[in-house]
Amino acid sequence: MAVLNVDLGSRSYPIYVGPGLLSREDLYHRHIAAQEVVVVSDETVAPLYLDGLLASLPGFNVTCHILPDGEEHKTLETLSTLFDTMIAAPCSRETSLIALGGGVVGDIAGFAAACYQRGIGFIQVPTTLLAQVDSAVGGKTAVNHSLGKNMIGAFYQPACVIADTDTLSTLDGRQLSAGIAEVVKYGVIRDPTFFKWLEQNMEALCRCDNPAIEHVIVECCRNKAELVAADEEERAERALLNLGHTFGHAIETAVGYGQWLHGEAVAVGMVLAAELSCRLGWLAADDLVRIRELLSRAGLPVSPPKNIAVEEFLLHMSRDKKVARSRIRLVLLEGIGRAKLVTDYPDEALTEVLASAVA
Repeated sequence: MAVLNVDLGSRSYPIYVGPGLLSREDLYHRHIAAQEVVVVSDETVAPLYLDGLLASLPGFNVTCHILPDGEEHKTLETLSTLFDTMIAAPCSRETSLIALGGGVVGDIAGFAAACYQRGIGFIQVPTTLLAQVDSAVGGKTAVNHSLGKNMIGAFYQPACVIADTDTLSTLDGRQLSAGIAEVVKYGVIRDPTFFKWLEQNMEALCRCDNPAIEHVIVECCRNKAELVAADEEERAERALLNLGHTFGHAIETAVGYGQWLHGEAVAVGMVLAAELSCRLGWLAADDLVRIRELLSRAGLPVSPPKNIAVEEFLLHMSRDKKVARSRIRLVLLEGIGRAKLVTDYPDEALTEVLASAVA
């Protein structure tokens, strides 16, 4: 088992990575405050792993709440059903909430923990690659709105993250690829050595080989922990983690939540950001090709749907959380491993990249 730490002073917490962690009673006991526990999962993950988790919680008073599966259910209405369960239980301020599932479960459960009686403890137990390398770490919690993704949420850190690599064995190929998109992102924004490792080991990663998977999760969590510790509320350097996300969120909103997986949309967003960077003369054409080819080898799309008009694309991007002073703030590239936040790009360059992509 590897253990990393997110250093946030009194709110610091560990990330446990390795096989067989779902059944480690000692990990849960370290981070559960009292006897009351609510386990939140979804209708896909619960039949696979809920019994195993419950077997690790002997002696606790456990309430379970099962969410419908899918990004289209990451709404205030779904969140309200969880609050109904917690109030009816009833849950107190000493209750610990455990999120067992992928990014949607983690986002909803984390936001519920942030809001319920003004904040209760929670534990992330991510079961997808995307959640283990990205969404479960760092304290971003949210639900979607019909006009924009993750528009209603809070920064709220977990007590710990328990990433059991065995749970990845039940991921289908599409979900695994979606997680790899976030993996590639870390190499592109700040870790060229890791990017090169991915180029050399992508086939092993796509096969979900254990040594490759564990190495990837540890490296991604290390990178994210460093960024979160330096900039918890995304006022500066942490925003580099949004590479491809402003484009990607626009795609997810335009086509309808759940039609494209988050990682698929982010993969296309990274390519669009790289293309804009190249058009502005900041990124070498060879680096653009390397990024596009690596994502393609992971089984990810590298171009957006053709049925999104440029005007619609720009409208959804303009509603994104990363808009600053009426300008769409983008993460662009000066090289693989070198990213920067930009607001002063030429508008016509962005429009040209989008027009070319959807033509």
